[in-house]
Amino acid sequence: MINHFESSWMNEEVAMLEDTAKKFFQTWIDKDIEWRKNGMMDKEAWLEAGSMGFLCASMPEEYGGAGGDFRHEAALIYAQADAALSGFGGFLHSGIVAPYILHHGSEQQKQRWLPKMATGELVGAIAMTEPGTGSDLQAIKTYAIKDGDDYILNGSKTFITNGQLANLIIVACKTDREKGAQGVSLLVLETDGLAGFERGRNLEKIGLSSQDTSELFFNNVRVPQKNLLGSVEGMGFIQLMQELPQERLIIALAAAGAIKKSIELTIEYTKERHAFNKPVWSFQNTRFKLAECNADYLAVRAMCDAALEAHLNKKLTVQHAALLKAFTTDKQAKVTDECLQLFGGYGYMLEYPIARLYADARVQKIYGGTNEIMKELASRFM
Repeated sequence: MINHFESSWMNEEVAMLEDTAKKFFQTWIDKDIEWRKNGMMDKEAWLEAGSMGFLCASMPEEYGGAGGDFRHEAALIYAQADAALSGFGGFLHSGIVAPYILHHGSEQQKQRWLPKMATGELVGAIAMTEPGTGSDLQAIKTYAIKDGDDYILNGSKTFITNGQLANLIIVACKTDREKGAQGVSLLVLETDGLAGFERGRNLEKIGLSSQDTSELFFNNVRVPQKNLLGSVEGMGFIQLMQELPQERLIIALAAAGAIKKSIELTIEYTKERHAFNKPVWSFQNTRFKLAECNADYLAVRAMCDAALEAHLNKKLTVQHAALLKAFTTDKQAKVTDECLQLFGGYGYMLEYPIARLYADARVQKIYGGTNEIMKELASRFM
C-alpha cells in the first residue's frame, strides 16, 4: 500500500462518488482492450457514463448536471486513473468544454447544450491547436466572416481530443484577422449533418491509444451567429485565459492519479516477482526507488490539494496553475519511468498497464501548454 494522506476537500459525499466511479470504471477495463485496437471508445460508453451521472458532475442541476462542484470532477479524475483508463475524454468534456458554456454562454445556449452533454448525447471537444500553431493562440489562422445571420468558418485544427466522436465543438477562430488576440472568438459547432465540416485522421500516437485524437477541417461551414460564445466578438482570447487554469489543474490531477497507480502496480509486482530466488521487493534498491517515488507522489498530491482548495475559493492564479502543471507532469514522467524499470522487460510490453502509463505520461508535458510555456508564463509574475 502506498503511503498516503486524506485530502481536506474530500468529504464523505465526494469519497462515495469516487468509490462508485472506481467500480464503474473497472467494468471498462476489458472493453479497453478493444478500444485500444480501434483507436477510440464506443459512443455507447459515453451514454453509459452519462446515465451514471459521471458527466457534467459540476454543472448546475437546472442544466442537467449533478449540481456538484470541482471536487466532484477531481474525484472522477482520480477514479479513472485508478483503472488506468486513458481513452475516456470525460475530463475534457465535463471539466473544460462544459464550463466554457456555463461561464460564457447565453441562457439559451446553456439550456440547449448542457443537458445533452450531461447524458452523453453530445460529446464535447475544444479546437484550439492548428497544424502551424501550438501554444501561441494569438497566431491561429482559422477564421470566420459574417454572412447574413451566419458566420462562414474556414480553416483546420489538429490534435483534438474526442475529435472523432465529438458532435459539439468549441472552435477558436479569428473574427477579425487584423486584431491579433483581440480578434479571437469562440464559435460552437453542432456537427451532426453539418455541411463543410470534415474529420481527418484519427491520429496514431505514442500513448493514449484508446482516445480519439483528430484533425478537423472547416470548408465554408455555416455557423449561426447565435452560436458565438459570449455576447460580443473578440472575447475568445480572454475566455480562453480565464478557463485555462482549470484545464491545467485537471492535467495535474490526472498526473497525481497516474503516479499513484504506477507506484501501486509496481509495489504489487515487485512483491510477487522473484529474482535470484527472492522477491524483487527484497532488494534495497527497489525499496529505496519506490520510497523516492512515494515522496514525489506526496509532493504532487499536496500541491494538487492546495491548488484545488485555491480553485474552489476562486484564487487559483495563472502562474500557480502553470507551475503546478509543469511540476506534476514532470514528476509523472519521472515516476512512471522509474516504475517501468522495476518491471524489467515486462515493463516494455503493452499488455502491462505500466507500459501504457509510461507512454501516456509523455503528452502530459505537451498539451494544455507545453511545460516550457508554463515556466515562461510563471516567470512573468516573478
